[in-house]
Amino acid sequence: MSAELKPVEDQVMVVTGASSGIGLTTARMAADRGAKVVLAARSEDALRELTEEIRRSGGDATYVVADVSDREDVRRIAAEAVDTYGGFDTWVNVAGTFLYGKLEDTPVEDMREQFDTNVWGLLYGSLEAADHLKERGGAIINIGSVASDEAIPLQGSYSASKHAVKGFTDALRMELENEDAPVSVTLVKPASIDTPYADHAKNYMEQDATLPPPLYAPETVARAILDAAERPQRDVYVGGGAKGMAALGHYASRLMDKMMASAFVPLQRRDEPPHAHGPNNLDAPTGDLEERGDYDRHVSETSAYTAASQRGSLTKALLAGAGVGAAALAVYARYRSRRGRSKGSGTGHSETERRHSVGEIPQQSR
Repeated sequence: MSAELKPVEDQVMVVTGASSGIGLTTARMAADRGAKVVLAARSEDALRELTEEIRRSGGDATYVVADVSDREDVRRIAAEAVDTYGGFDTWVNVAGTFLYGKLEDTPVEDMREQFDTNVWGLLYGSLEAADHLKERGGAIINIGSVASDEAIPLQGSYSASKHAVKGFTDALRMELENEDAPVSVTLVKPASIDTPYADHAKNYMEQDATLPPPLYAPETVARAILDAAERPQRDVYVGGGAKGMAALGHYASRLMDKMMASAFVPLQRRDEPPHAHGPNNLDAPTGDLEERGDYDRHVSETSAYTAASQRGSLTKALLAGAGVGAAALAVYARYRSRRGRSKGSGTGHSETERRHSVGEIPQQSR
């Protein structure tokens, strides 16, 4: 049985991690489109403010203060949706925690806590949603990452959690299909997104953390999520950069390993010591209604690849993905060449100069 999904304006939508970044942008966009939204996060002040904002704009929203790593909290989210709106049509699992650092420098206890949110929290939400939607029909949308396919150095624990998210989401989809349940299960895999990700991350590096290019606006993810809420889709890569990295990792895995080790390590470190941006979201709630981050790189406001792939234009999508992959290879080759010349001449380039060099990727991939 295929899932028959309602237009967004006729839906009740649950969004976890709704107090910042992708979750916040998605909640606002869904409410603007006419959906009734159930907002969940740990930050009560932010949730109350967001709910009032949506209501003032003529929307309909309610909220639940919840830590998704606690299954009883997740059950309370579902109960609020049932009590307030009679149920829900789409459940979007966005909540996540972030860690930077070499694996050997990162306490295992922090990795376990990250898995409690990124994996177990998403698992609890998906199972709660599946139980509800088997009779009603609807969509489960899980936020993975390009790191679901391609591990990223200095974010090894996060990458492992997103690999687990992919495995769980794929298995859940197959089991629901086996039951002929009218439920669409989508895994959304964004590239680097311009959110407060690096500011909210717990950092075990000696330098300040940042995101590697190319960067895309959080609206690109929100649009992809709402599209999947209306039309059943299996996987959605947000940004041609995400698809290009996944394709390169699949077809040229050793080359991708080398590129990641050489280029993506410096691209995630800024030339300054770590500085406090406030609490990290592993240890405490950090949501304060911030959609965007503070990055000194180009941010693409749209993704031609994602739009083409979601509309079924396979040829255009493949060309866009291939273009990004070629651009990444060209920039990597330039990076290696400049690094070699630097070593040979004895005059090195600074970290900032290397970052700006590789940061040309977004310009070439637009």
